[in-house]
Amino acid sequence: PRSAQHSHSVTPPTQQITIDAGALDRRHASALGALTRGSVRTSRHDRMLYATDASLYQVEPLAVVIPAGVDEIAPLLAYCAEHGLPVLPRAGGTSLAGQCVNRAVVIDISAGCVGLLGVDPEARTCRVEPGITIDDLNDRLAAAGHDLFFAPDPATARHCNIGGAIGNNAAGTRSILYGRTAENLVAVDTVLASGEPARFGAEAPATETERRLAEGVVEICLAHESAIRERFPKTLRRNAGYALDMMLADIDSARAAGVDPIDRVNLAHLICGSEGTLAFVTGATLALHPRPKAKGLGVLGFPSLDEAIDAVEQCLTLGPAAVELLDDLIIGLARENNEYRRYAELMPQPREGDGLAAVLYVEFFSTEEGDAGRREIDTKLARLGELIARESPRAAYAPLTDPVAMGQALKLRKAGEPLLHALPGARKPIGFVEDNAVPVERLSEYVRAFRDILQRNGTRGAFYAHASVGVLHVRPLIDPRDPADRERMERIAIEAADLAKSLGGVMSGEHGDGRARGPLLERFFGPELMGAFREVKALFDPDGRLNPGNIVTPGAIETIHEGIRVRPHGTNLPHAHVDTFFDYSAEDGFDHAVELCNGSGVCRKKAGGTMCPSYMATLDERHSTRGRGNALRLAITGQLREGAGSGGAEGGAIWNDPETFQTLDLCLSCKACKTECPSNVDVARYKAEYMAQSYRAAGGAPRAARIMADVRRLNRLGSAFAPISNWVANAAPIRALNNRVLGLATERSLPVFRRASIRAARSLQGAIPRDAPSVILFTDCFTTYNEPDIALATIRTLNAFGYRVELPDCGCCQRPAISLGLLDDARRAIPGTLGKLAAAAEAHDPRAILFLEPSCLSAITDDWRKLKLEDPDDRRARIAGLSMLAEEFLERHWDDHPRRPTFTPPAGRLLLHAHCHQKALWGAESSARILERAFGARVTTLDTGCCGMAGAFGMAAHRYYLSQQIGELSLFPAARAMGPGDVLVAPGTSCRHQVHDALDIAVLHPIQAIHQGLA
Repeated sequence: PRSAQHSHSVTPPTQQITIDAGALDRRHASALGALTRGSVRTSRHDRMLYATDASLYQVEPLAVVIPAGVDEIAPLLAYCAEHGLPVLPRAGGTSLAGQCVNRAVVIDISAGCVGLLGVDPEARTCRVEPGITIDDLNDRLAAAGHDLFFAPDPATARHCNIGGAIGNNAAGTRSILYGRTAENLVAVDTVLASGEPARFGAEAPATETERRLAEGVVEICLAHESAIRERFPKTLRRNAGYALDMMLADIDSARAAGVDPIDRVNLAHLICGSEGTLAFVTGATLALHPRPKAKGLGVLGFPSLDEAIDAVEQCLTLGPAAVELLDDLIIGLARENNEYRRYAELMPQPREGDGLAAVLYVEFFSTEEGDAGRREIDTKLARLGELIARESPRAAYAPLTDPVAMGQALKLRKAGEPLLHALPGARKPIGFVEDNAVPVERLSEYVRAFRDILQRNGTRGAFYAHASVGVLHVRPLIDPRDPADRERMERIAIEAADLAKSLGGVMSGEHGDGRARGPLLERFFGPELMGAFREVKALFDPDGRLNPGNIVTPGAIETIHEGIRVRPHGTNLPHAHVDTFFDYSAEDGFDHAVELCNGSGVCRKKAGGTMCPSYMATLDERHSTRGRGNALRLAITGQLREGAGSGGAEGGAIWNDPETFQTLDLCLSCKACKTECPSNVDVARYKAEYMAQSYRAAGGAPRAARIMADVRRLNRLGSAFAPISNWVANAAPIRALNNRVLGLATERSLPVFRRASIRAARSLQGAIPRDAPSVILFTDCFTTYNEPDIALATIRTLNAFGYRVELPDCGCCQRPAISLGLLDDARRAIPGTLGKLAAAAEAHDPRAILFLEPSCLSAITDDWRKLKLEDPDDRRARIAGLSMLAEEFLERHWDDHPRRPTFTPPAGRLLLHAHCHQKALWGAESSARILERAFGARVTTLDTGCCGMAGAFGMAAHRYYLSQQIGELSLFPAARAMGPGDVLVAPGTSCRHQVHDALDIAVLHPIQAIHQGLA
């Protein structure tokens, strides 16, 4: 299946039925398979990938069904009803309270049910299928020219589905202005547990079943009217139990209008927030809002959390769209993160105090057009500045109106929760009291009391909040493996819930009940209302088959720490004690490294950035970063072995799980997750480690991997005998043999061997003085033997800037071996290359060591530093510190080059597609800035993700089609859209090869573009 962000239709998942003895029996699996064009998965591996969500819980499902369309859901539920099978509706799996895991048949609508069915601009509504994400919906509305958007904006808006937003009654930062999902939900299409369709909205019931349900809900509400009025919280944000207060409000409205409440009660708002326990949402009619015409953001830096909290009420007097809070723990973690460091550095520093301890984001919207809207925003930002200067003199203030700057600032807030999972140590920020909501005027009181609760229980927590509506997210640091900390969890949960209630609030403002807060529902609402909730459940789902155990039948308080992913069977999972190839001391070991994924699902976004290319193309959980992180965690704790019960990590079997290999196989090792994942889950490194351990356990690596890893030797030989070697390699019998031995795709061209003419380049430098400053050019495997024209252009360009270029043959950086998991081979070879580089640096005292291939540079600056080598790290650090892309060197030293050549602009535009490793580790600007220096506005950096080639990845026959799909996500359309005279520029060998094969378009290296522009 292809990403739904494109105009073409989504291809249904290929039907697949795999059976495991611990799942549904073959009869049920086959029957479900006959009801869908999609996928039925019952292998232990597939099921365990759906055993977790973004919470701390792990519950193994019975089966996973991925329907190809919403039309298949009713027959699937009817079959499950007939045979007494429990069902769990699941969308993006981003829930934080554990309501997206269950011992049930999981029906995942995120891949095949993603349609935007219609838009009514006059009514300001749209109809959608439940698998479309919030941001995808808004992107499509904008692309179609509608000046409307769906307003609820949880931090997961890029990857959470509308069906999940309805199930959880999601809200987000701007609910003070637009309300929750419930306030933006006109009607829902559902399938009941019996398999019968039902539509709920503001209109009178249309069927006998719909009328029966409406009558039943009205009867229940009237029977418990006093308790509902007395015990339901009055806060704007509330998401505990069933929304009987909203039903009673509809009844009151009907009474006032003199109409029958049965015809007025909108059961869509009861379904909203019901966590999939009442009905399966198959579609929705959503209310839309006009897009703001102008926006502004005031960012406030405070020296203490208390001062930030105290300022919230004052900020609200200015009528903001949102007021958001972050504390110093999250800001500190952002500073340690490759991607989020730059956003943390944008925060204003307090005028006084001991540094930045808290940040408030105060956002303003205007519906006025043009200058009027901008003036309104400027006025509000100015008033905010005056207010803060008067009321919080120690705080710093930065007003922002540039959309890019505002987006960058808000990225830090959206990443708040996932960032916390990068915190080192056994205690982790656990989500079980992270969703309390109180009246905003009591927020300051609540924060201080909550902090006292944590201190009394011997821990601390991270604070972040939707401060404008009194929703406080607190993540206490807890080690759930520690019995004493599990007792702390129980005490903190009870005390926090009681505190929220005492202040007029509730323990769930937006994340719902699930397994984390369900045990506290009766304590909060009392026995009468819990009885009312059970009556509602029995009315809609009399056999209790939809997401059983949630809301109406929660467990005792101790169940909040039962069935969690680190103790899924009530005992701590063993860790695999193994001599790793990479150093994981920063993560406290490889076993803890693969636990960094907290399941938030940031990797499941469909557009923007690079992570995760294979998920963007397949929309398959298994091929997301989260899926791979889960697979690795499960594998090394022994939970994927045949008959695994309580887990176990002993023996080599954990390193040779074929299903884990299959899950890792579609990872492109693009390194995007290392940066774009807020928790720094580095799947490229973990994949290489797992493969290397498997080769060690098996006694060696496969022949094809060894041949591909030795690409430098192959290219050197091919270059020595070129052009004859090219004829031989492409001769039909030889090519067929290579395809079979190496698994190459027949559609792929082979890299062309060329004579290594760069050795003759020394004669080019005759005019360069012997005492001119020097640089070392790393002669990589591809620009040396396949594309020497790039190296020659580099030498000439560096000469033009006044540098002598030294060309020592230092050998291979071992990028192919590292990516293919031959880490033992890499560790043996790297010291030789490192020694030659160090000797060359000693001999020539270069300004820098320059690279043309980003993946080679990433090997030296990233992988070499992480591998366990005998060489001291200080030598590796010294070489890494000198190493950079050639084009980055030219820009970084722009003001102190020996010479400064002038440039002639090209006829058209230069469109830069940056390499994945480059974007992950140094940013696309490492190539873009020198192009902009030389050619100014003629340069455009494309917002493209991965090209889909990734070295050997796209050469493989079984991955060729996926490689093309990934290219079609963004790079190929951008290349096709080039105008006359435009030139595509890409520093990556694989990227250039991919575009050449797919589109027959010549692509330049950035240095070639610079060389051609030399006046």
